[in-house]
Amino acid sequence: MSRNPVRNALGRETLARGACPCLAEPMETGDGLLARIVPSGLIPIDAFAALCAAARTHGNGLMEITARGSLQVRGLNETSAPRFASAVETLDFAFDEHVPVVANPLPTDPAARIRASGIASATRAAIAARALCLAPKVSVVIDDGGPISLDTLAADIRLRAVDPGESSGLAVSLGGDGDTATPLGVTTPHIAPALVADLLAVLADYGPQARMRDVVAREGAAPFMRIAGDRVAPLKERPATRAMEAIGLHRLHDGSCAIGVALPFGQAQALDLIALSQIAGANGADWVALAPQRSLLLGPIGEMTAFALGTAADTLGFVVDARDARRRIAACAGAPACASGYIPARQLAAQIAERLPQGDFALHVSGCPKGCARPRPAPLTIVGTSHGADFICGGEVRHLSGDALSTDDLVARAVQRIVAESEDA
Repeated sequence: MSRNPVRNALGRETLARGACPCLAEPMETGDGLLARIVPSGLIPIDAFAALCAAARTHGNGLMEITARGSLQVRGLNETSAPRFASAVETLDFAFDEHVPVVANPLPTDPAARIRASGIASATRAAIAARALCLAPKVSVVIDDGGPISLDTLAADIRLRAVDPGESSGLAVSLGGDGDTATPLGVTTPHIAPALVADLLAVLADYGPQARMRDVVAREGAAPFMRIAGDRVAPLKERPATRAMEAIGLHRLHDGSCAIGVALPFGQAQALDLIALSQIAGANGADWVALAPQRSLLLGPIGEMTAFALGTAADTLGFVVDARDARRRIAACAGAPACASGYIPARQLAAQIAERLPQGDFALHVSGCPKGCARPRPAPLTIVGTSHGADFICGGEVRHLSGDALSTDDLVARAVQRIVAESEDA
């Protein structure tokens, strides 16, 4: 683990993580080992059900979808983790084992301007061929410009389909999300995979822990422009950022549909995911796609089937309405599942969601000062600390004594603060 302090989303100094948990190298947490899988495409629905069954057999049955659309399995141990990995290896789906290349989850979106999955596949192959030594968290995002936006995802390299008036097709930017990444220019889908690999090779030259945002902040974009050369043309205008929402009905190119649902605060029981996949499969769906913002998509299905499946998902406890208060709260696992957690973040989040007023107020409940659940500051953050909890509101930290502060007290104070801020707005 790197011992260099960094300033996180809560404005606190914490220790930078040197690696990400993966299937072969799970990470120790409060409830055992945690393994992360980054699917590189659609998962056959039977394989998804088998994956969930393996998580229940070898872990504690809790599964998570992250903000970036990765899958996490909790509660493994030194004996069961290798068995879980072996079970996953037998299943019929591909996943990223090196640099994650995140693409839009819908396979045949009629609104998409490019075929992101094909470019992503070629990009993975180009990166693998270079055998680069890169920092564990380096990633690439390929956004097809369709309705499920990837603008909120930060990445070392971003490719984004531009308006039809831009003949080159893909805007290339470095080190950030849709708002903060540094534009490099526009390129073509054919050139993009090799260009991404070359840009990552330049990044690797700065060392095995280098991240694009830091290198660009220090050196500027010139080293990357030199390697890009005439493969990029000037970008007329940065693409406008779009709101992303995977929840709801999505029409596919062949006239069928997919339905998107979200896991409450990113977590669900394996049994509930198995039940959902079985109901979807019985109604014609043959794949599952993990999506950003802790969501998943099931398809292809008919429109009427989608409404029935949405009802079933609601009954199982999944989020099926984008206006659901649980979508306005980012919460990590918290105590006791996370060894770093001081407060039960998801338990608090669930209780607060039940009492939230209508509106679009965003809340972040973080078990510790690392702030893993939300990379950007929220209007209000509850953060667990060694003395109990703090409220962070508008950059101001308000300390709350942990001596007599119960869960009910935290919930009441959070709701009171949200109501007051909503009325002021």
